[in-house]
Amino acid sequence: MLFGINSLYVWVAVIILCVTIEAFTLDLSAIWFAAGGVAALIAASLSLGIPTQLIIFVLFSAALLALVRPFCRKFLKTKNEPTNADRIIGETAVVTEQIDNLHETGAVKVFGTVWTARSEDDAVIELGATVKIVAIRGVKAVVKR
Repeated sequence: MLFGINSLYVWVAVIILCVTIEAFTLDLSAIWFAAGGVAALIAASLSLGIPTQLIIFVLFSAALLALVRPFCRKFLKTKNEPTNADRIIGETAVVTEQIDNLHETGAVKVFGTVWTARSEDDAVIELGATVKIVAIRGVKAVVKR
């Protein structure tokens, strides 16, 4: 008994909690503690003492986290697909809408495509000006004169 509660119930609760956390995060972190909870649940069902159950839980969880997680992440790794958007960095563009960071307005045209734009130094840049694209932040081109 753990705090007057049968330890079987405690380990079932740990397993459910860890699986729920893993379902929401999908980070391959909590699932190993759920597996450690299963090992501790088996120890509890064999009537091993609470300290032994805790040791089994910690060792089993840590071993899985350290040894299996990196292997699994390698195969489940999501790949970032290149979009070629960064090819506009360093290019010259023409302002098609006055760029004013304060009023959150501005657009430039580069390679035949219009991009929402913001000024690097918060300067207002007039329509028709030629600018250089220095970065991309989200879906906006950051430009300077």
